[in-house]
Amino acid sequence: MLFSILFAVALVSQTAARFTADWTSLDARPLPSWYDEAKLGIFIHWGVFSVPGFDSEWFWWHWQGQKPPDQKCVSYMSKNYPPGFSYPEFAPQFHAQFFNPGDWADIFKASGAKYVVLTAKHHEGFTNWGSPNSWNWNSVDTGPHRDLVGDLGEAVRNRSLHYGLYNSLYEWFHPLYLADKKNGFKTQDFVMHKLLPELYNMVVRYRPEVIWSDGDWEAPDTYWNSTQFLAWLYNDSPVKDTIVTNDRWGAGCACKHGGYYNCEDKYTPGQLPKHKWEKCTSVDTFSWGYRRNMKMSELMDLPTIIKDLVRTVALGGNYLLNVGPTPDGMIPAVFEERLRGVGAWLAINGDAIYASKPWRVQTENTTVTLLGNPKPLPWSPVQPSFGLIVLLPELPYTPGQAWILKLDGIQ
Repeated sequence: MLFSILFAVALVSQTAARFTADWTSLDARPLPSWYDEAKLGIFIHWGVFSVPGFDSEWFWWHWQGQKPPDQKCVSYMSKNYPPGFSYPEFAPQFHAQFFNPGDWADIFKASGAKYVVLTAKHHEGFTNWGSPNSWNWNSVDTGPHRDLVGDLGEAVRNRSLHYGLYNSLYEWFHPLYLADKKNGFKTQDFVMHKLLPELYNMVVRYRPEVIWSDGDWEAPDTYWNSTQFLAWLYNDSPVKDTIVTNDRWGAGCACKHGGYYNCEDKYTPGQLPKHKWEKCTSVDTFSWGYRRNMKMSELMDLPTIIKDLVRTVALGGNYLLNVGPTPDGMIPAVFEERLRGVGAWLAINGDAIYASKPWRVQTENTTVTLLGNPKPLPWSPVQPSFGLIVLLPELPYTPGQAWILKLDGIQ
């Protein structure tokens, strides 16, 4: 009898814990704890856009989508490719012949990152896996002829890192999407026959722990069927207990609905937000994808990255740092140098980053130490109620040129 009662209570609890397909219910889902503890992730923008390696990952749109087209992109094509050359002709040149997922994963591990997010599909619609809904426009049917998503996922997880996937909801030139758009998004042929089947397949096949959604802003969440998808993701998917999502699920959702908030690219709040957030930014300040003509002056240097990371974490955010690999599958050496530099800094100062909480209340303390230096430092209060003067020792060179003070006694 007691067993029957307990079983019935368990069933009721399970039923009560299910999320319904509305934002009130979905927004109330607790964020899996691993994500807030991780703090640092690596973003990877890789696709057919890496082949022209010019302008940015938006090259195709800037060349043939926007009106008027970007003349820099038009000129680049006319000077370097024959007349009539089409963007899909870049795909066979996306060879990825030097792609070694183990090497990539070693670099990401050395960076101190705890999760990795790869572009499964950007706005161009090309999938880095053999999507049956993207025939001949995926990395198995053409170009590398391999499952890039699966290969990298295996290597990343073998190094105890969490694995996530970026997925664009819209596709610039997909005929079904363009037809729905022409109909004022009152039809959903693209969503029902392309987007959702692909998303469900991707989740079941690769079991990502992050879905980094994008390309949502042209249509409302009701067009994308976002709440229905997220309810399945949180209730019944194979990653329902660990999956983390962002806030790009339809026009007006950013900074309002979803798991954690991105708000906008390279977002930095002016004060401590009440909701978990993430700053995504790129080592190349001009592009997320690979550029052949990038210059050192256009890249974030290591001290700038460290300062940005520290500020982000201090305000309760995660830091997702992007690199753009080459079309032949290499992470440019300058990007590797930046990532390893971050890792060297975190090897000393990681205690102040991982699983840390924002400093909400300051009280007096009894001990001040410098991470990497075990000896307590002399200090005195500036005023009885706030402020400290800390005397620092001579400091040697450290990657990123930044040291962190550990203040014991903080509540």
